[in-house]
Amino acid sequence: MKALITATTVLMLATTQVQAGPRCTDGNQQDWIPAEIMQQQIKDQGFKIKKFKVTSGGCYEIYGWDQTNNRVEVYFHPVSGDAVKTKMK
Repeated sequence: MKALITATTVLMLATTQVQAGPRCTDGNQQDWIPAEIMQQQIKDQGFKIKKFKVTSGGCYEIYGWDQTNNRVEVYFHPVSGDAVKTKMK
């Protein structure tokens, strides 16, 4: 029984780590591109934003559509503005 509990705990922790988004920065938010400006830059790249948020990994994240109307989840570095991870939905 103890082995089952240990195995379940390890599996849960591994699953949580797999689902976590990228780590962008631990830096000071004063160095970040302001959220409003970042959202406009993302739109200027052709994305349509449904949801915009700051992740626990220090990234800006959007849920929305890309330039060809595919559903996407994209993580952006808040200082450089570069896309660091893109998932097609």
